[in-house]
Amino acid sequence: KELLMNKILISRNENEQVLIESSINSVRISIKIKQADDIEAILVKKFTRFLTQRAENFFIMRRKAVEGFHISFLITNFHTEAFLKHKLIDFVINFMQDVDKEVSEIKISVNARARIVAREYLSQFQ
Repeated sequence: KELLMNKILISRNENEQVLIESSINSVRISIKIKQADDIEAILVKKFTRFLTQRAENFFIMRRKAVEGFHISFLITNFHTEAFLKHKLIDFVINFMQDVDKEVSEIKISVNARARIVAREYLSQFQ
């Protein structure tokens, strides 16, 4: 317990949060991704499951996120020695932006498909 620093919670709202927990030799960054509706909740769940199954490809991603968050990264002192620190920070920031963008694009795609299916189905009754 003595080796843990203060936790920092950065929150845009209750659905978009980042928790930063630091210790002497590591930092854990946990991300809660925006979910405005049920479709986004399903997409985020599927997308994060897809990413965590491939966590070994992301050197700093943890397989299991902190409870209440969707994705967690663990950056140790070995990572900061092996990689450039500013590149690690850039990766985490770009990752957060890209995840939001991907979820929005997938949602638009799902809605467009649903619109086409509904139009085709309803055209049979005219």
